[in-house]
Amino acid sequence: MSKIAPCLWFVNEAEEAAKFYVSLFPNSRIDRIQKNVIDSPGGKAGTVLIVEFTLAGQRFLALNGGERVEYTHALSLEVDCDDQAEIDRLWDAMTSGGGAPVQCGWLNDRYGVSWQIVPKAVSRMLGDSDTAKAGRVMQAVLQMMKLDIAALKAAYEGKAAS
Repeated sequence: MSKIAPCLWFVNEAEEAAKFYVSLFPNSRIDRIQKNVIDSPGGKAGTVLIVEFTLAGQRFLALNGGERVEYTHALSLEVDCDDQAEIDRLWDAMTSGGGAPVQCGWLNDRYGVSWQIVPKAVSRMLGDSDTAKAGRVMQAVLQMMKLDIAALKAAYEGKAAS
């Protein structure tokens, strides 16, 4: 298990959010739910304080902090997707129920957490030693909300997107 775990702050939706996240990724589970032992800023005694969960093999914590703290894009959770179907599935799930697309494959989910939903191939394309190819891909990414693998591949190859 990882030594370092991101801790996501919620008002009182830690358990709901953790259950939502684990429903989206294979190799994910709720590991432990810790309740408040006394009344605290995180809630009344007996309510959920911390949820320990695993997402795709990575350990996370969700904390009910009792007050809204806004997330920024300065820290986001990046998901390497194998194909367009995975991008579409995650994008649709995470933007539903109050989530919002941002740009360049970024979105905010219904809890305000910032995610990057990207194809694995985009890193290879952007890092190509042929700067013309990499530049065309970057220009394509900058024009997109949800990333489109076919359009990125077309840009990489110097072809018009279909």
